[in-house]
Amino acid sequence: MSDQPGPQDPPQYTRYRTRPRFLSRAPGGTDHDPFGLREEPPGGPGQPEAPPRRRRATPRRIAVWVAAAVLGWIALSVVLFLVSAQIQQGQVAQSAEGALDPGGYTLTAPNTVLVLGSDARSEGTREPGANVGGPSRSDTILLMRVGGGRSARLSIPRDTVVDIPGRGRAKINAAYALGGPALAVQTVKQFLGIEVNHLVEVNFENFPDFIDALGGIDYTGGCVVSRINGGFRNGGYTLRLRRGQSHLDGKQALALARTRTNECNPSENDLTRARRQQKILGAIKSRLTSPVTFFRLPWVSWQAPKAVRSDMAGPSLLGLFGAVATSGTAKSRVLKPSGAETLPDGGAGLVVSDEEKQRAVRRFLRG
Repeated sequence: MSDQPGPQDPPQYTRYRTRPRFLSRAPGGTDHDPFGLREEPPGGPGQPEAPPRRRRATPRRIAVWVAAAVLGWIALSVVLFLVSAQIQQGQVAQSAEGALDPGGYTLTAPNTVLVLGSDARSEGTREPGANVGGPSRSDTILLMRVGGGRSARLSIPRDTVVDIPGRGRAKINAAYALGGPALAVQTVKQFLGIEVNHLVEVNFENFPDFIDALGGIDYTGGCVVSRINGGFRNGGYTLRLRRGQSHLDGKQALALARTRTNECNPSENDLTRARRQQKILGAIKSRLTSPVTFFRLPWVSWQAPKAVRSDMAGPSLLGLFGAVATSGTAKSRVLKPSGAETLPDGGAGLVVSDEEKQRAVRRFLRG
């Protein structure tokens, strides 16, 4: 038999189409087909090629996309926080920084932070006892122990009588008026016998914006009626809260923190005010850790550094907020006075015994 193909077995061959342009990269030409020659698709000449297969949205791919979106949202928030903190940096006097003790990174190492809020008020205020123009006194004196898993707070009543370095016997809130934040830090350190690593001054002008960025806070307490800066009738602000839980916006939270005289309960004193301020701080922490806040995170990150003035740069301040948000429930305490003392100027202040100070400091440092 012959090996030559017979009429019944026609020869097999492949047909190619040519492109009109030399070295064309028109459809059909590839890097491996510089002359525009293309093998016909299996369906024959003129038949469309099979469409590319689409990647299916599997649960694993969806999880990866969600994780990437979450990480991007957090990264954006961190950048906004650091930029905002950089803008605010340098607003605390260098003399105050010199009075502070060195400490570790605020997120991973225990640090003692002194929080101050002054009684400076705007022109035209009619609020009793408020200071306008001249040196302001520290209305809020709060120590926080945060970082490295520690979480504790200790308030010092502003009318506590102490020895102010170089100034003699006076109420502790006078130290800020006499020597600014540096003397306030020195006075607290000498009075309690502890180190203070960082200073935070509350910026009352921007504090409400920070609370509003959080979407407000939930506060639980007794009835409150207070008239800040003389109340609405005198161009100030009137706060009215019923007993129980209330949702506060920024202006309400600030007014509550500043409330000295509660018409709903005239028997309240400075210790009540200190406890109320600690409850506000606790409400802020609860809001920071709320899942709802995640969707507001960039706005919160931008406003948080603007609500305070601090010696800390961006990373340390970020570590502080992170430590406050991730630490356990803080043990809140207020120094308990053991009596009263009449000052040379005729005023009266509170006296705290050495035993009470030592006991409170031990508990505070243990966190």
